[in-house]
Amino acid sequence: MAASKIKIKRNDVVAVIAGKDKGKQGRVLRVIADKDRLLVEGVMMIKKHVKPNPQKNIQGGIAEQEATIHISNVMLVDGEGNKTRIGTRIEGDKKVRFSKASGNAIPEKKKK
Repeated sequence: MAASKIKIKRNDVVAVIAGKDKGKQGRVLRVIADKDRLLVEGVMMIKKHVKPNPQKNIQGGIAEQEATIHISNVMLVDGEGNKTRIGTRIEGDKKVRFSKASGNAIPEKKKK
């Protein structure tokens, strides 16, 4: 299903360029590569009806959570806050991602 390599990674900041949340920005929580979809913080909020579960300490009711968004509807936001496409190049002995808009390298996010 995935035609091309996904260049957006977890913890990247992306901007939504199409759909009901156009203009919003958020951090990527999860990448679903085989379906070309992303879970972005604060984007594509849906209401989900949750059953109470006392064993897991879940109260129940109507909860809001993020739904996945297709990767074609987002663009990476580089360090300067510009929406950009992503390229890769080799600097020294490391392969780095860079912003096609400015040409600057995109720093790797630290894992939490």
